Amino acid sequence: MKRVVITGLGAVTPLGNNLQSTWEAMLKGKSGANLITRFDTTNFKTKFACEVKDFDPLTVLDRKEARKFDRFTLYAIAVAQEAMKDSCLDLQNEDLNKFGVVWGSGVGGIETFENEVIAFAKGDGIPRYNPFFIPKFITDIAAGQISIMFGLKGLNYSTTSACASSAHAIADSFYHIRDGRATVIVTGGSEAPIIAAGMGGFNSMHALSTRNDDYETASRPFSQSRDGFVLGEGGACLILEEYEHAVKRGAKIYAEIVGAGMTADAYHITAPHPEGDGAVRVMKMALEEAQIQPEQVDYINAHGTSTSRGDVAEIMAIQKLFGNHAEKLNISSTKSMTGHLLGAAGAIEAIACVLAIKDSVIPPTINHQDGDDDPELPQNLNYTFNQKQPRNVDYALSNTFGFGGHNTCLLFKKV
Repeated sequence: MKRVVITGLGAVTPLGNNLQSTWEAMLKGKSGANLITRFDTTNFKTKFACEVKDFDPLTVLDRKEARKFDRFTLYAIAVAQEAMKDSCLDLQNEDLNKFGVVWGSGVGGIETFENEVIAFAKGDGIPRYNPFFIPKFITDIAAGQISIMFGLKGLNYSTTSACASSAHAIADSFYHIRDGRATVIVTGGSEAPIIAAGMGGFNSMHALSTRNDDYETASRPFSQSRDGFVLGEGGACLILEEYEHAVKRGAKIYAEIVGAGMTADAYHITAPHPEGDGAVRVMKMALEEAQIQPEQVDYINAHGTSTSRGDVAEIMAIQKLFGNHAEKLNISSTKSMTGHLLGAAGAIEAIACVLAIKDSVIPPTINHQDGDDDPELPQNLNYTFNQKQPRNVDYALSNTFGFGGHNTCLLFKKV
């Protein structure tokens, strides 16, 4: 089996429009939350989200081309361009039949779908749909466009598993390269769900925080006063590459991916298993695949959405699997800063793990206040509250769980 390493990264998030600005803001503990600018929220229970700020699609495509794509694809193009540039791959001297794309998105071009259907409903009944309507909203179009843009002729598809979508994309990419079906895969995910239908739908489920008067601190994983997640958007890209190929060309290597797990709760369409059964099994699977012991893990980037039951179930799973070593782990939820990027969450959180390994620092879980400890959560664990913490990280786990009971875990190692 082949070894698989990460040789390029890219990000567009509510914290910044590139990798460096996102990571710097994350380490400073900045919140990406603000009042929604995309639509009138007067009649909505939640009036804030973690929007991407000042993103200009004309920096990645000309005006004519940019109009053909939904925002989720524009984010995908931007982060893929950044990651490919970062990787320093010379595509002219490569076998592009062995270069592929696996891209995750939970809802794809939902903004395009909403706009076109509303326009039809307000019209005269004649279906004057945009000729790009279908390719703008289908979830696979981001993967297709990335392959077209770079001429990548290997495997190419999208993954859709709610919030686990991009983590599944990364796991699949790892397996394809490990098993020799590809040499390089552009992987990750993107999402642009901050629209009226998205906010209204999640509000009807009572899933979102309604802390409108204190929105910057609304995403507060592991705190007793948490009242739901904060919706986010953006994209993140990782270039996964076969190790020997990367070494031969003198590539910069951020980290190695050494294990992945995929399980199902088989319990409920939206609620996690109350004892974290699927989460225990998915983390164990990743560790076993890498042939390491729980005691070797230094950092867990938790799914940590800031929902009442989800945070408890995940911490119960960590305690069950790691036992006494759980006290020695750093655990943090970067969703406290980025919000929940749905299908793109796994990719940006994988990058947080990779950079934690590279820079020997743990990004924080922000917005925790004194006296806000949750009595359902153990107080002897290090949730990395409010401040980054220096630490040598040899192994880092990234947990991602999605509606439908989809669980994915990625395990990264220092090279």
